[in-house]
Amino acid sequence: MIFKKILLTFFVFTNLAFSQDSLKFNITVIGASFDVNDSLFIAGSRSEIGSWNPSKVKFTRTNDSLFTREFKFPKGTSLEYKFTKGSWDREAVDANGAVPQNYTIKLNRDTSIIYRIDYWKDQFESQPRIVNGQITGKVRYHEGLKYKFLPQRDLIVWLPPNYETSNEYYPVLYMHDGQNIFDPKTSSIGTDWQIDETADSLIHKNIITPMIIVGIYNSNRRMYEYTPSDTGYVYVDFVVNKVKPLIDSLYRTKHEREFTYTGGSSAGGLISFVLLWERSDIFSKAICMSPAFKISTIDYVTPVINYKGERKDIMIYIDNGGIGLEDQLQHGIDEMLEALNLQGYIEGKDYLWIKDTEAVHNEAAWAERIPNAFKWLFAK
Repeated sequence: MIFKKILLTFFVFTNLAFSQDSLKFNITVIGASFDVNDSLFIAGSRSEIGSWNPSKVKFTRTNDSLFTREFKFPKGTSLEYKFTKGSWDREAVDANGAVPQNYTIKLNRDTSIIYRIDYWKDQFESQPRIVNGQITGKVRYHEGLKYKFLPQRDLIVWLPPNYETSNEYYPVLYMHDGQNIFDPKTSSIGTDWQIDETADSLIHKNIITPMIIVGIYNSNRRMYEYTPSDTGYVYVDFVVNKVKPLIDSLYRTKHEREFTYTGGSSAGGLISFVLLWERSDIFSKAICMSPAFKISTIDYVTPVINYKGERKDIMIYIDNGGIGLEDQLQHGIDEMLEALNLQGYIEGKDYLWIKDTEAVHNEAAWAERIPNAFKWLFAK
């Protein structure tokens, strides 16, 4: 059968016999765009498939255009994964150069899959992607921000309705993965969060307080910057000491912590929580969508459990789906909710958790749920 158009062809063959202990998962990748020195890797949600390291788990090359690899997993294992040639700059893309949604599968029997991949990100570096852009409202761009050893990046700033015709000062929401939140043309998978449409609609309906929304673009070091690591804490400093002062100096903002918020999804949801928790002197509210609180080598639950200081005056919106990687994130989310309870935070007052059991891990799902976050955190 034809699978999405993302990577052209996708076939699944399943054995009739069930394994009681472990199941075989065979992947074959074929394509005409492999050079003689190219290698193929899988990067996914479990250690056996690389823990999202793009150059850790390598396939066996059987001829010029064919790669194979066999894995074994317990029955019922859910997987989410992508393919690369060894780096995220050489990730598999569709015919327009857009990064596809992650592949997902739940293994209930021995399974063999054949993919055809003909396009890679580096093939499109000098070519514009064919995606129609659309932004509701007024935005401004600030390009090439530098801070210490972090890769430089851009900002996109969305202005609330009537900003240019009023003298009002506004709260500010700082969002991570900024290229994905407003404009499908800049989004990594051609689908954005539609935060501009959501905020514009809710403001015009007088449901939420008007605010400035700052999208901080990610970099190819995203997974290091968005986790509680040495690089992650430099990124925290970048947001606090570089981005916020710049925005406060150029726009009519309310500088105080009561009017300074942050938000993101997945690892971006994690770093949003870290910013709120570590710098509650700067931030008062956070949106943590599908947050990676505790998974693989990441653990930010323990620091919250072990915290002995004064209670932080914060509000947190947390949500997640239930399919693929979303299901794997559930354990860490459950533990974080319990940690917040142990620290005296009250559900419905200090934090809100929403689960959509049918949702997967992507921008379209976050676009569906972002109104929940806005209505709860920023209600007039």
